[in-house]
Formats: sequence, C-alpha cells, structure tokens
Amino acid sequence: MKIKYVPPKIIHKLFPQTIWESNVNKILYTFDDGPNPESTPIILRKLKEHSIKAIFFCVGENVKKYPELIKQIVAGGHTIANHTITHQNINIFNKNASSQIEKCSNIIEEAVGVKPIYFRPPHGRIGLSIESLMKKNNLKNVMWSLLTYDYKNDFNIVSFAVDNYLKKNSIIVLHDSLKSKSIIEKSIDYVFNNARKKGYEIGEPNECLK
Repeated sequence: MKIKYVPPKIIHKLFPQTIWESNVNKILYTFDDGPNPESTPIILRKLKEHSIKAIFFCVGENVKKYPELIKQIVAGGHTIANHTITHQNINIFNKNASSQIEKCSNIIEEAVGVKPIYFRPPHGRIGLSIESLMKKNNLKNVMWSLLTYDYKNDFNIVSFAVDNYLKKNSIIVLHDSLKSKSIIEKSIDYVFNNARKKGYEIGEPNECLK
C-alpha cells in the first residue's frame, strides 16, 4: 500500500499498532535511508543549528559501511531506527522480510551498543504482515502524517506539502540521501520556520513516540 502526502484516517484503523502521528502536540522530524557521507553531515549541522532532535531510519548496509556517521548521529542526541538491511519492500511476498529487519537491528546494535526500538518500512509500503513482523522483532512501526517528497529534489513540492499539510502533531518524512542533498537544508529550515509561524512546537522522538 503506497501512501501520499497524508495517510487517510481509515488506514490508521487497519494498522492500530502502528504510530501514524506524534502522540503529543509537537512535530517530529524523521530521516530515511541513511547514513550517507554526502548528506548526513549537512543534516546534523542544520539540526544542531535549530536544536532539533530527530529520528533516523537507517539502512543496515549503510550503517555497516559508515559506522562513524552513526556514532555522530547518536552523539548529536538523535535516535537510530531500523529501515531494513538492504531497503527491500516488506510484504507477504518477501520471505526474507523478518531476516531483513533482524539483521538491521543487529548491525545497529553492533555500531551503537543499543538495539533499535522503532522501524519504518522502505518506500513507506505497509502491508498486512507488518504488525506480526513488529511483534516478532520487538519493534514499533512508525509511519508518518506528512510526506514531503524531498527525494524528488524539487523544493516547490516540499513547500507545497508543508504549506498544505503541516499540523501541530505531524511526523514529517525527509531523506538522508543523495536524492535530497541539494534541498535538504532548505527543507529543514522551511519546516522549522513554518511551524514557528503557526505556533507549533518541535518535539523529540522519546516524547512524540511514547
């Protein structure tokens, strides 16, 4: 199931154990697909500038390739989460789904000393098997309430998404990848400034996902 800017409320009922929006009236920044030596340092600098704590849904292969970047993310006070080991779709047709998740958790634990407690399916493709997979791997599935499409590398699309769909309890998806590198700083700023204008607060993973 592919989800657009904002997931329809009916989907929340189909997946009641999945987190779709912040559990407090604060906005949560999330970043998918990293770490990446080209984009991660840029993101970390910008988050530090605004005193933002985010959650990074990391691909296991990238964690293994760039362990120092993972340590930098953690040192910045951010949370590392599971995004599978090779960014494969998680569905009933993928017989390796549980292995993809388990191996990613193990690699993250090796890198930072703590197993992740949050997961997000690659490409945002959520299926009927997701909640049983979460139970088996002792994880919480975290989706979103605002997809920015920053990976299309078009800031106009990002600004449209934020202008039209940002709410006080939004979980926002951005990307830690080459696809969004050229607009990621501007995108982080735009969400931050838009939220401030509307009187919204920026939250941290431990409070927004509790």
